[in-house]
Amino acid sequence: MSHRLLSPLLAGDALTRGLGDPEARILVEWLVDQADLLAQRDLGEARAEAEVGWLGRRARALGRFVRLWCHDQDAAAAYQLAASERFPWPLPTQVMDPCDLMEEITSWEHPVGARSPL
Repeated sequence: MSHRLLSPLLAGDALTRGLGDPEARILVEWLVDQADLLAQRDLGEARAEAEVGWLGRRARALGRFVRLWCHDQDAAAAYQLAASERFPWPLPTQVMDPCDLMEEITSWEHPVGARSPL
């Protein structure tokens, strides 16, 4: 089920636009792992689609943050995004390698089911 629901998210480049291959790989692996965890839960089709939709939006936001912070070097925009998305992880305060940052923030993200219900 998870791969069928993920296909639209992975079909285009919206998820990884502006990222280098290494940090894009980390993001896609995180998304697939989260979808696999979701597939293990007994959710109805509509709820599973809604959860995967949320995961896709969250993954795009994580990718945008890394792009803004590391590639665009636009801390103000990155901080604004973090505030609007209510990211739960500590914000960086210095220049970071994009892979290190992506690893760090995906490790802080709540696993599927740990957030409040839709």
